[in-house]
Amino acid sequence: MDPQAAQAICEGRHGDPFAFLGPHPAGKEWRVTVWQPGAEKVWLKPGGATTEVPGFPGLFVGKTKSREYRIRAVAGDAEWIVDDPYRFGPVLGEIDEYLLGEGTHHQLWDALGAHPMEHEGVGGTHFAVWAPNAQRVSVIGGFNFWDGRRHPMRQRGATGVWEIFVPGVGVGESYKYEIRTAAGEILPHKADPVGFGSEHAPATASVVRDLGGPLWSDDEWMERRHRENGVDAPISIYEVHLGSWRRAPGDRMLSYVELADQLVDYAHDMGFTHLEFMPVSEYPFDGSWGYQPIGLFAPTIRHGTPDEFRALIDAAHRKGLGVILDWVPGHFPSDIHGLGRFDGTPLYEHGDPREGFHQDWNTLIYNYGRREVKNYLTANALYWLEEYHVDGLRVDAVASMLYRDYSRADGEWVPNIHGGRENLEAIAMLRDMNVAAYGTYPGIMTAAEESTSFPGVSRPVDQGGLGFGFKWNMGWMNDTLSYIQKDPIHRKYHHHQMTFGLHYAWSENFILPISHDEVVHGKGSMIAKMPGEGAEKFANLRAYYGFMWTHPGKKLLFMGCEFAQGREWTHQQSLDWHQLDIPEHRGVQRLIRDLNTLYRSNGALHHHDSRPDGFEWIEAGDAEASVFVFLRRGAAGDPPIVVAVNMTPVDRPYRIGLPSGGTWAEVMNTDAAIYGGQDRGNFGRIHAEDQPWHGRPHSAEIRLPPLSVVVFRQD
Repeated sequence: MDPQAAQAICEGRHGDPFAFLGPHPAGKEWRVTVWQPGAEKVWLKPGGATTEVPGFPGLFVGKTKSREYRIRAVAGDAEWIVDDPYRFGPVLGEIDEYLLGEGTHHQLWDALGAHPMEHEGVGGTHFAVWAPNAQRVSVIGGFNFWDGRRHPMRQRGATGVWEIFVPGVGVGESYKYEIRTAAGEILPHKADPVGFGSEHAPATASVVRDLGGPLWSDDEWMERRHRENGVDAPISIYEVHLGSWRRAPGDRMLSYVELADQLVDYAHDMGFTHLEFMPVSEYPFDGSWGYQPIGLFAPTIRHGTPDEFRALIDAAHRKGLGVILDWVPGHFPSDIHGLGRFDGTPLYEHGDPREGFHQDWNTLIYNYGRREVKNYLTANALYWLEEYHVDGLRVDAVASMLYRDYSRADGEWVPNIHGGRENLEAIAMLRDMNVAAYGTYPGIMTAAEESTSFPGVSRPVDQGGLGFGFKWNMGWMNDTLSYIQKDPIHRKYHHHQMTFGLHYAWSENFILPISHDEVVHGKGSMIAKMPGEGAEKFANLRAYYGFMWTHPGKKLLFMGCEFAQGREWTHQQSLDWHQLDIPEHRGVQRLIRDLNTLYRSNGALHHHDSRPDGFEWIEAGDAEASVFVFLRRGAAGDPPIVVAVNMTPVDRPYRIGLPSGGTWAEVMNTDAAIYGGQDRGNFGRIHAEDQPWHGRPHSAEIRLPPLSVVVFRQD
């Protein structure tokens, strides 16, 4: 026996343990080297007693006629019988190895991570991890006393992947990887980058989970979701932070099972079409709200297991609700158990801090130009779509990915190969992700939170775009919120902030977002932003929501905003549901429910959200009165809709032009008493007169209540 190899095994330094341990041919028998630290005697079954190698405690040698042997060991009064992990062949095949090396393994999670399985007739778990620059990688857990010497792994050629099948390890076991760097340093223990489960914080180990055999009952939804996610569909999204939407008695977070009942029923009752969850990928710090994830393949254990998360999505689908996940491929935290310097080198991140360190968030930036990293991110997007039937991904902080100089001063960033500021590698990754996502799952949707005017975000990749289905309209959000916060007496000087969005409304497939970002960090709640006092605040907010729901673009509203929560949001406590005992708050909630119903049931308000065919200004220039009037059209056969907006506290008689004669029903009035208003309106209908006005052949004199939106539909 090579004493240097034996010493390396005993000290946990050997980089090729399968060449030394386990069975090796010896004539008609197998010579078996067994590594059982702490054992005093070892037998092979079949085969008999082994001999301990002198000078190397725990290392034994014996012979057997069968490769399917087991190990019996004793130490004092303790005895154990186990299968030898070093008698099992590889699990990963040549195709896996080829795709891993090429960086095109779109089902990466099938190859890497921890998979309970039966291998060569024995039950256990297969572990595989990418660490190309490591000298040695071991899987550790309670099953081996967290001892990195006991289960060093097999390296798979040039892929940089290490694997091992550990018999007897099953679902629920906690584990990490112990990595010895090329310089011989043992790193802090690392969680699995492709782990499917995690321990409860503050513990940081990965947990073996079985992804096989999910029980879905959402076939009907999956067959029709391509229609529910299309640009012609009504899409009204309820954005939710699962930990603070509602709390259970004792201030406990709701479980996925409880959310499947309470949240799904509520969103359905409110008329939303989709739920959007702030990140559920496992994250160590509650205060990051999930936007600094470490376990990119693990639904957070805060609310339950992966199967219970699947049950939440299944429940949403049965109620006709799509589910969108916030996805964070822009950066990751530097916690020592995470991806940073994973094998002792900058592996997932750039080595140069001008490219690899995010100054705003003190996080690390992925090296998008590395094929394995691009594969890791693209496969992760596909993983949520495949394994959890997710209907869409909203990609966080896209602007920070697109520009190398994002939030950096001169000299703090590295230009691209052409000398420009665009991050060409990140752009390529986003395009690849969208192509793979839409190509594999045609019914899904992706949306970009992109705060600049980067061209073609929602244009197909083959037309030079990034390939997203939708883009958040941050410009519309900033302009209109700036306008609505002004005292009405000053609004006439800022009239353009409400109309400017229509100059570029068709350049992308837009979602109009009022997200969590608008009600945190001292910005105040939506109701707190409104000028005036008491009832006037609520009237302003109702008018703003009426304008938003009738404006071209899909809708997104953060939880709590739908009932005008008074305080700004915090992740540490439940929403203030008790405020629904107050009529004004209950009225805003009723308004959102009715706006969703109006939006969904009228093609004129959603069919051409992303096309100019469905919108015409009737009156866009009456800044003095702060009045806006516009026409919405849908597909053939959809009755047209006219919207009149009054952003002053003045009760106005106002003549509006109409495209055709006859009776027009008043289908929405934000001043209705059921919403908290004073029921000033038009008695349910108006009659068009043959009097041209606003360049239209017909018109009607309407009552336009103070701070209100009134909607008319042609009968």
